[in-house]
Order: sequence, then C-alpha cells, then structure tokens
Amino acid sequence: MPSRRLLYLAPLAVFAVIAAAAAFYLQSGRDPRLLPSALIDKPAPAFSAPGLEYNGKTIRQGVESTSFKGRITILNFFASWCTPCLVEHPQITALSKTPSVALVGINYKDKPADAANWLARHGNPYARIGVDPAGEIAPEFGLYGVPETFLIDRVGRIRLKQVGPITAQVLKEKILPAIEALKK
Repeated sequence: MPSRRLLYLAPLAVFAVIAAAAAFYLQSGRDPRLLPSALIDKPAPAFSAPGLEYNGKTIRQGVESTSFKGRITILNFFASWCTPCLVEHPQITALSKTPSVALVGINYKDKPADAANWLARHGNPYARIGVDPAGEIAPEFGLYGVPETFLIDRVGRIRLKQVGPITAQVLKEKILPAIEALKK
C-alpha cells in the first residue's frame, strides 16, 4: 500500500510548499502594504472629465490630462462617502498651498450634490475638479479605491502614487520630498 501512504502525504507536501513560499516572500524584505503601480514613470492616461456642477452652478472647472503638462500636479481621487478622504483632507488642504503645484481632484462615483455639500462643509482646496460618476477614469489609473493620489511631473509623467489617505507623516516624508525633487 505505498500508493495509499503517498495519498495521505500529498496534503502535507502541498502545505510545506505553500509555507516555504510564504516564508520566502516574508524574508524578501518587500513591504506587503505597498501596492505597486505600473504607471510610475509613464505618461498619465489621457482623459477629460467635466467639472463639478450643482444647482446649475459650476463649483470647479473640469480636468483634462493635457493640463498636466508644464506644471507639477497633484491628482487626488476623492468622494464624499469616503471616510479616509475626510481623514486626509487637512493634508490635501496643506498641499493646495504648496507653491508651484496644481492640486486637482477627481470626484469618484459620487452625487454632485453630496460632493458640493462635502466641499462646502470641509473646504474646497482643489483648483479644478473633474467628475467620474461611473468610474470610467479610475481604472485607467489603476485605482484600488479612494482616496488615491498621484504626483505628476511637468511633462505629464506619474512620479508617485499614494494608495490610501495621506497622513501627516506621508506628507512630510514621502510627498513633499518628491515634490521638491521635481522642482529642481
């Protein structure tokens, strides 16, 4: 009955292979919280998003990817229903005051009234806001969810991607140094 013994050992062998692969990955030094982006150092995807309007009034003009050329741009995907977006809002507001940087928002899968009210309540730091009500632009950027933020250089290339809310630490240690490097 040697074949029957092998049958009982098969699950143990599969477990050993999975455990060895997991141990190798954990020892590789890779941070499992980092989500890679295939867009880093590539041109920002081409898109055009209409502006945010509410009650017949334009809250902010829309956004086109061609507007990224010639200036450093922070592109932030946000929504009124997104709790982490509210958490990062003070940092986004601080970024809006960064000299030589354009802060642009994409309102993701949101109702115009909800977005307008949210911005009125918490402040509107964006120079322009495009709307993506059906989530058609987000996949072009490889969006995992909101909030996500992209740093785009003067020639329109994505230089940094921040998945999740921008904390004070992320702003200080990651985003502001990347902006300074692009200013040189």
